[in-house]
Amino acid sequence: MSTSAPVLSTQPAAPVVPVKRPFNFGRWFAATGWRHLVGIAMVIFAVFPLLYVLSASLNPNGTLLQSNGLFSSLGLDNYVTLFNSPQQPYAAWFMNTLVIGITTSIGTVFLGALAAYCFSRMRFTGRRVGLLSLLIVQIFPQLLAVVAIFLLLTTLGDIFPILGLDNQIALIMVYLGGALGVNTYLMYGFFNTVPSSLDEAAKLDGAGHARIFFTIILRLVAPILAVIGLLSFIGTTNDFVISSVVLVTPEKQTLAVGLYQFVSQEFTSNWGVFAAGAVLAAIPVMALFLYLQKYIVSGLTAGAVK
Repeated sequence: MSTSAPVLSTQPAAPVVPVKRPFNFGRWFAATGWRHLVGIAMVIFAVFPLLYVLSASLNPNGTLLQSNGLFSSLGLDNYVTLFNSPQQPYAAWFMNTLVIGITTSIGTVFLGALAAYCFSRMRFTGRRVGLLSLLIVQIFPQLLAVVAIFLLLTTLGDIFPILGLDNQIALIMVYLGGALGVNTYLMYGFFNTVPSSLDEAAKLDGAGHARIFFTIILRLVAPILAVIGLLSFIGTTNDFVISSVVLVTPEKQTLAVGLYQFVSQEFTSNWGVFAAGAVLAAIPVMALFLYLQKYIVSGLTAGAVK
């Protein structure tokens, strides 16, 4: 009994033509259209204040009421006045802000990373109490310590003038002392995600804690270091209360304190110059954010894959 093999057809299969459905606006809006509408509304909500301030900075009239028509009158008079006012040394304020902000950010990242590494990798008496203290300290706002900071710097200034009032180094020390709490706790959680087996392997090769910290751990936790550095820089440049208490001389003040002089006087307020100074003050923060964005994004994607 013989069986014949099935005959394979050599004819190509007919292509499947997709059926085009008519566009249904209601179905599209319910699925994804409303998201576009919300996104456009949020963009307008976020961009309009920026455009309004930029328009006010380019308005030579110097008032906000006449800036309702965006970019109706353009000129660089406010920027020229900003740098040519002897009573308000904007260039000195700008440099002071950069020096204080960068120094505070680097110090905060370094000291916070050291403390977070100790809490994450070492076991010692008082470790849990120390972590709990970091959380409890953050409950109290920083404004409660303004009077204590003023009295402390006044006393220290009699012994060590470099740590007294009207000194930028003293202001940096105050910022470093107040920024370690929450930043250390954030770093501690990120340090725990790094496997301790890497430390053990490095110890078998003869590496100590310092070598492990600087050559292995810091490279793996670079995203959280970038975030802490960015937040510290933004918080330092935007601070007004503490910097206004510590720094008195106009040449030593920061942008947040100095720009207030343009609008603090009742009859000589110049909002156009104030807006011009605010626009220029936002450039360092924006530049730092764009530079650190690649580290932040890489850290988020690495954590997602892991």
